[in-house]
Amino acid sequence: MAIKDIRLQQFRSYTDASFSFGDGVNIIVGPNGSGKTNLLEAILVAALGGSYRARDFDVLQRDTDWFRIDAHVVPEGVRTVKFMVLPRQSKTYEVDDKTYQRLTMHHMVPIVLFEPNHLLLLHGVPQLRRDYLDDILDQTVSGFTVFRRNYRRVLAQRNALLKRGKPPTVQELFPWNLRLSELGAVIARARVQLCEQLASNLTDVYKEIAQGDTVVTLEYLAKFPLDTYETQLLSKLESHLDEDIIRGFTAYGPHREDIAVRFDDRPADEYASRGETRTAILALKIIELQLLEVARGQTPLLLLDDVFSELDSTRRRALTGFLRRYQTFLTTTDADVVTGLAEDVSTIISLSR
Repeated sequence: MAIKDIRLQQFRSYTDASFSFGDGVNIIVGPNGSGKTNLLEAILVAALGGSYRARDFDVLQRDTDWFRIDAHVVPEGVRTVKFMVLPRQSKTYEVDDKTYQRLTMHHMVPIVLFEPNHLLLLHGVPQLRRDYLDDILDQTVSGFTVFRRNYRRVLAQRNALLKRGKPPTVQELFPWNLRLSELGAVIARARVQLCEQLASNLTDVYKEIAQGDTVVTLEYLAKFPLDTYETQLLSKLESHLDEDIIRGFTAYGPHREDIAVRFDDRPADEYASRGETRTAILALKIIELQLLEVARGQTPLLLLDDVFSELDSTRRRALTGFLRRYQTFLTTTDADVVTGLAEDVSTIISLSR
């Protein structure tokens, strides 16, 4: 799929603006405050139906009570997202001349997003890495979203029992322990399989962008062997009940597991530079793009916000050359970075403050 053009009305900094795009790499260049990220956000809203960083009400221009986005999507046609505050707050979607109150996955255009906060993925808290995996699985594994939601619900119920004034008995917790173990095993196995898929191409993609020889590895750190995960997690939950009551939360399960990323067998969080970190995350995003394409049977869009920072000219050229096969939207504040990339770029959109 590809977006040929888009019109934004009363969305963020755009009162009424239209943009046309090429099928390959589109570079959006302009100073801070010129609306580059707002344009990326609008593309994402058109594709998925909602923003990754704000509520619908928050993307309205000041003193307005509606916004509208119209995008020409190939081969689908025109899709429209309309949000109105009055007479009652509502949002509608028009896809292929049909109106919907919400978009199902079937009607969403698959998208992979890189934004600056993703740079915390390798050095930040484990929850970021778990969410990263689960967000990919939500889009690529049928039914995973239900397992993920049910696991959170059961975990919350168990933690509520642990925190109540009267300590729970083994009998009270058994059904929650059992269900948590069953759901946890599904999640852990899905994450391990995904990590194996990511790891299989990570070094090759990293080397292609970095133009170097660094070996990058990724491994999911499951606490228990996958073939006996349910029984071992259940046993651990039961045998460590007293500790969980003292802590007031469940200390075992996939919600406490992590990923290990290494550069030449050294921990990324200790040894990777900012440039290496950025390149590794870009490599992961490209592999995510490929996995999503296979799972959905559609070519995803790639949105990269402020991606060129801390990449030298060699890595910039390698990245844009690699991405020519996908419709990609890149933002940058530095017009000079476009120099030398012309043969790999479909469209350059210049914005001013």
